Amino acid sequence: MGDTTRELHAAWDDWIAELEKARDGIDRPEQMPAPGTDRNLAEGYRYLMGFVHSGVERAFFADPAFPAVRHVLHLMNKGTIDNPDAIYFAAAIDGHESYVLRGQVGDSAHWHRERPAASGPKAPQYLIFELSSGVLAGDSGSLTELRPGVKAQTGRLDSMELAVEPDGSFEVLLAPERPAGHSGNFIPTWRKTRRPNPDDPDGSLDRYADYLSGRQLFHDWERERPTELTLERLDADGQAPAAYTPEAAAAELRRAGALVRGQMHFWNEFNTVLLETYGRRDGREGERFMPRNAFNAVNAASVATGGGQSTNLYAGGVWELGPDEALVIETRVPRAPQYTGFGLANLWGESLDFANHQSSLNGHQAEADEDGAARFVLAHRDPGVPNWLDTTGHPEGYMSPRWTYSEAPEPEDWPTITAHKVGFDAIRSQLPSGVRTVSPGERAERIRVRRQHVQRRYRSF
Repeated sequence: MGDTTRELHAAWDDWIAELEKARDGIDRPEQMPAPGTDRNLAEGYRYLMGFVHSGVERAFFADPAFPAVRHVLHLMNKGTIDNPDAIYFAAAIDGHESYVLRGQVGDSAHWHRERPAASGPKAPQYLIFELSSGVLAGDSGSLTELRPGVKAQTGRLDSMELAVEPDGSFEVLLAPERPAGHSGNFIPTWRKTRRPNPDDPDGSLDRYADYLSGRQLFHDWERERPTELTLERLDADGQAPAAYTPEAAAAELRRAGALVRGQMHFWNEFNTVLLETYGRRDGREGERFMPRNAFNAVNAASVATGGGQSTNLYAGGVWELGPDEALVIETRVPRAPQYTGFGLANLWGESLDFANHQSSLNGHQAEADEDGAARFVLAHRDPGVPNWLDTTGHPEGYMSPRWTYSEAPEPEDWPTITAHKVGFDAIRSQLPSGVRTVSPGERAERIRVRRQHVQRRYRSF
């Protein structure tokens, strides 16, 4: 066996060893997994394989010199209590360099609070681009990555500010500084921070972005279409990647394994320690951060939310319901956001099947009551109301409402959300008399729309 073969075998073995450590996150108590029910264990292996999928893609096919915008989360790799209305995307970049991001959208009148055409494809309800220095959430495998200063955002641009041509095309320059005379869309890839990265206390205050990330958020699942995005480094014309080498293959095998192990362990710890999903970590009495059958206080994107979308307000809780129990949830929103969404997830943080179940609702899909409040019913079976959230049979899981504001409102204008548990037969008595009944035929049509949209959103050709 030659030296090259031995090194590649060793890298392969290291990759497998990391996967074994990641697998321990499914059922080893010290790795803080979800409770070991049959369904949770089965979904845990699927969840792990999602990280394998994304780890291989990121380790082997993320080159800042020849970047491509890729799905961060997908139907085959859900997690992090992902938003059922979102395309999460990212691309590796080198913030010392300059790039051009190009896109094409349908009717985007609603981005500027104008009425779109009565028919035809529309742009997503909301679009945001963010540039950041530091690891993607979870890569380190440790909550220490959430310390202030480890990550730094160098800039962002959202659909409320994005200039779009009449044909729906747009370009965004990503560069350390805006060139003289440039007046188009621009996001800086560099900023000077007030303190260094705590992992490099003697390092520079200059931070250069390592990746572009963002969201496409959908409201109207019938008409809104995904935005096509391409990314090109400006000085790469005529160049091509160097020939692949054994050294590169070995390094990327090891990186793929480290990403899988890091993601699996980080999010288990995040759910258990920060979210306190299974109880208070300090051992004291009192409400945990993610309360049962209730919601925590609405909060802006922060360490508590794992970072999250920087223009979001979040709330969260965990439902815990018997077969004949339900939650009646009431939301009030004093100031209209650009986007509203409410989704359910299992205890691994995988959004529930939102194509074949009404396990999420957004500001377009949900129906408000005459008093302006929106009331949802979270239940294991269909109560025949428009705003049913389907648990898909999970006795417990995450509840995650989100509100997107391009400009954050004052705290007194933040949304509110409350919940109370009732018997299934008492649901109607807890709702206004004007809440209409949804027939099985209408529910089936809603599912048909959902399935078609999800196929369009995640199509591979």
